[in-house]
Amino acid sequence: MSEHKQTKQVVARLARVEGHGAAVKRMVEEGRSCTDVLVQIAAVRSALDKAAKLLLSDHMEHCVLDSLRDGDAEKHVAELREALERFIS
Repeated sequence: MSEHKQTKQVVARLARVEGHGAAVKRMVEEGRSCTDVLVQIAAVRSALDKAAKLLLSDHMEHCVLDSLRDGDAEKHVAELREALERFIS
């Protein structure tokens, strides 16, 4: 399999997830309002969703390239289908 193109961007998004997650924990410990905490949780979800979309995009590209390289489109389409099902469920 070829090198992943989105690695740096995914790592950056995951760092944002960690930062937002730490902020949520701190806000709960400080007794901040539920509204503030929920806004921060929305930021966690957004950052995680963006990281997942980058990974999914990268995976789609790899499935296509791998399929062309080894001629086993059925296998790679099945892998992609499984990844998509996990992502949207």
